[in-house]
Amino acid sequence: MAIAVYALCALTSLACTLLLWRAYANEKVSLLLWTALCFGGLALNNALMFFDVLYHLDIGTWRKLPALVGVALLLHGFISESR
Repeated sequence: MAIAVYALCALTSLACTLLLWRAYANEKVSLLLWTALCFGGLALNNALMFFDVLYHLDIGTWRKLPALVGVALLLHGFISESR
């Protein structure tokens, strides 16, 4: 059951990434770009979590890196938009 939940989380994050990227392509609002990049990192994090659980890998540290980069990009976008 946990594998299905992790797969659905990865697919949902990927769908959010694609929808945000499409919205950015239409509207050219930079905050949409930063949010799409963040969700891309979260989607990669969830995909790595799926493979970690499925194949019993021990990639916990490497799995968290895309999420950290994604959130850092979103934070950068928020800071640059506030100026």
